[in-house]
Amino acid sequence: MEKLFGRFSDPAYAIFRIVIGGLFLQHGLQKIFGLLGGSQPPVGSQLWIGGLIELVCGAAVLVGFQTRWAAFLACGQMAVAYFQFHQPKGALPIQNGGESAVLYCFAFLLLATHGNGKWSVSGHR
Repeated sequence: MEKLFGRFSDPAYAIFRIVIGGLFLQHGLQKIFGLLGGSQPPVGSQLWIGGLIELVCGAAVLVGFQTRWAAFLACGQMAVAYFQFHQPKGALPIQNGGESAVLYCFAFLLLATHGNGKWSVSGHR
């Protein structure tokens, strides 16, 4: 099995990085520009700063530029988002609507520890 699936690990990781970065970027586009059905919070507000992080870090992760730093910052933002906005509404993510924040947090933790991977502007790893 290792031979069969092992050869796909680098491309699969690159696709994972691209998809996570692209999805996060869309959240930033919603908050900063009001695109994709979003609404713009006041400039300089905590939500606006979060949107800026989503926009910049999402784009950086998507293209594989400084992936470790961008993913580390995004991971921290998602941890703050979960504990500040979701956790007070219930003990578990399924109860408080925080599943996506938890998933993003751990996806970015993986990306921060593994780096760019293939198909990145900064080069492999």
